[in-house]
Amino acid sequence: MTARPAARGGAVAATSLVVLGLACQEVGAAIAVILFPTVGPLGMVSLRLVFSAVILLAIARPRLRGRSGADWLTVAGFGLVLALMNALFYLSLERIPLGAAVTIEVLGPLALSVITGRRASSWLWAGLAAIGVVLLGQGSFGHLDPIGVVFAAGAGATWAGYILLSARTGQRFPRFEGLALAMAVGAVAVLPFGIASSGAVLLRPEVLGLGAAVAILSSTIPYALELIALRRLRAGAFAVLMSLAPAIATLTGLVLLGQHFTWVGGLAVALVIAASVGAVRQAQAPPAPPAPAG
Repeated sequence: MTARPAARGGAVAATSLVVLGLACQEVGAAIAVILFPTVGPLGMVSLRLVFSAVILLAIARPRLRGRSGADWLTVAGFGLVLALMNALFYLSLERIPLGAAVTIEVLGPLALSVITGRRASSWLWAGLAAIGVVLLGQGSFGHLDPIGVVFAAGAGATWAGYILLSARTGQRFPRFEGLALAMAVGAVAVLPFGIASSGAVLLRPEVLGLGAAVAILSSTIPYALELIALRRLRAGAFAVLMSLAPAIATLTGLVLLGQHFTWVGGLAVALVIAASVGAVRQAQAPPAPPAPAG
C-alpha cells in the first residue's frame, strides 16, 4: 500500500529535478547573452566548453589507454558536433530571442524522431511543428533576424547529430568518460575562434568567473540532475519533459532579458512542444500488429 505513493513521490521529485535542470540551462544561456557585448558568442562558447571540459574531466577521469581508432574517431566526431552545435546556438542568440532560438533548435531532434518513427502519422507532428514555426515568423517575438533563424536551425540539425553520436559514444565509453573527452575535443576546436574574436578579454577575472558560472549552469548542474532523475524516471517520461525547453527558455528570456512575446508567440511555442511530445510518445509506442491475411 505504501510502495505506490512512495514511487509516485519519487517520480514527482525526479520530474522537479529535470525541470530545475532545464531552468538552470536557460539561465546559463541568459547570462551568456548578457556577456555577448564583452566577449561575443564565440568567446562565450569557448569559455563554456573549456570550463565544462575541465569539470567533466576531473569528475570522469577517463581512461585513455587501450582505446581503438574507432573509439577515438567516434569521440572526436562527437566533440566537433558538440562544438558546432553550441557555436551555432550562441550565434543565434546574438540575433534572435532565447525562446525563439530554443523553439527552432528543438525542431532538429523532432525531425529526427519523425524520420526514424517510420509511420505516416509521424508527419502529423511535423505539420504541427511547421505551423508553430510559421507563427514564430509572424512577429510574435518581434522581427526575427533571418541569419539568426538559420543559425538556430543549424544548431537544431547538429543537435540531431549530437543525439546520434552521443548514443554511439555511450556504447564505447562508460559513464561520463566519452562526454568528458568529447567536451575536451570541442573546447580545443572552438578555442582558437574564441581567442581570435575576443582576445585577452577572455582572461579578465570577472569574465572567467561568469564563464565558469555559465558552464556550471548550462552543463554540470543539468547533467547531474538528469543523471539523478533518470534513476527514478522512465526514459520516455524524461524525453517528454525535455520537450518543455522552449517554454522555459521563453519565460527565462522574458524575466532575465526582457524579451517580450505576443500570445501568438506563446501559441507557436505550445504547438512545437505538443509536436515534440507527440513524436516522442509515438516513437515509444509498440508498432501495431499486422492485419491477418485473408
